[in-house]
Amino acid sequence: MDADDPPVLIVGAGIGGLVAALALHDRGIGCVVVEAVRELRPLGVGINVLPHAVRVLDGLGAADGLAGDAVATGSLVYANRFGQEIWREPRGRDAGYAHPQYSIHRGRLQMHLFALVRERLGPDAVRLGRAVAGLAQDADAATVLLVDRDGADAGALRAGVLVGADGIHSTVRRILHPDDGGVRFSGRLMWRGVTRARPFLDGRTMVMAGTLDHKVVCYPISPVADDGLQELNWVAELRTGGDAPPPQDWSRAVPTERFAGAFADWDLGWLDVPALIAGAPAVFEYPMSDRDPLDRWGEGRVTLLGDAAHPMYPIGSNGASQAILDAECLAGRISALGAGPDALAAYAAERRPATGAIVESNRAGGPEVVMQLVDERAPDGFERIEDVIPRDELEAIAARYKQAAGFTLGDVNR
Repeated sequence: MDADDPPVLIVGAGIGGLVAALALHDRGIGCVVVEAVRELRPLGVGINVLPHAVRVLDGLGAADGLAGDAVATGSLVYANRFGQEIWREPRGRDAGYAHPQYSIHRGRLQMHLFALVRERLGPDAVRLGRAVAGLAQDADAATVLLVDRDGADAGALRAGVLVGADGIHSTVRRILHPDDGGVRFSGRLMWRGVTRARPFLDGRTMVMAGTLDHKVVCYPISPVADDGLQELNWVAELRTGGDAPPPQDWSRAVPTERFAGAFADWDLGWLDVPALIAGAPAVFEYPMSDRDPLDRWGEGRVTLLGDAAHPMYPIGSNGASQAILDAECLAGRISALGAGPDALAAYAAERRPATGAIVESNRAGGPEVVMQLVDERAPDGFERIEDVIPRDELEAIAARYKQAAGFTLGDVNR
């Protein structure tokens, strides 16, 4: 390697890639991030960042200022389609965690991290408009061949290790694993939007209502404004069947007529779902998809991170959080073992089994399976949830998922 080559090259300036850059810098390890888009813009809708991931951000000084753009989620409620409560549990600090759970607009979080990376690592640390065309490695370094958005040669970069953090459609993954089976469509479509409306319940609650195949998710992603309104992120989900999903794109806007009829009578009493859907200025269609867990993430000096490594169904609020945990682990292993194959092997040995288990759990419904169980046992509603499903069964389902996803109270606060 030349003296000017960075120890680490990260492909992708999403949440995982940017946190990895901050975590490496925090340990005194140089890195460069390349990103295919010419301009980062605050795309997407709401996401949740769980307490174990907020712990990482806090440790990097990257959570400062988030509270003004986010909601510290206080509780999670599962309900049936009639609005009857199945299960409620406190979240974040309300549950005794040392760190909050944040609900926030994905784009705002990404832009916050992007600004921090440029501030701390320098304006040239994130190089936009550079897409991966190929990669190679030798005994000393990994090399990535780059093109601009028009396909013209944009040179090559060498680094001690290369990290593919370029999302579910990762080019780095495709080069490493050309026969991995590709993106798997669940047969369910999600329509997502953000509506400014009056807060529901206490203004800090995340709700999931319905069944695994016919569901609404809603949670606030901004503090209440002076006019009394709050940004409510919502997801309407339906099983549509078929094997071929539509394009997976944060900016695929569609008319509400494609799905609103299936939720026309979903007034939960404390949440008016039809009004929520009608009030969104834009609605985005997104297929619920993942990819099969890999038996290895990379080889030699190349590895994967975040959705490039382990895309999972958006169940249990784990997508962004697991990418942040990947970033922390990767930086720690490189700090301990150097920017080389040994560090990447140690990183994958820790993170690959853990994330693979979450992918499989999410395919089975994760903690949201409680809604399915109640619908099967009481499709027309209930008078007492205890007559339908015992509390200890509900608690066991929630506890198993926290254990699998690594955010039990003891794990996080330790």
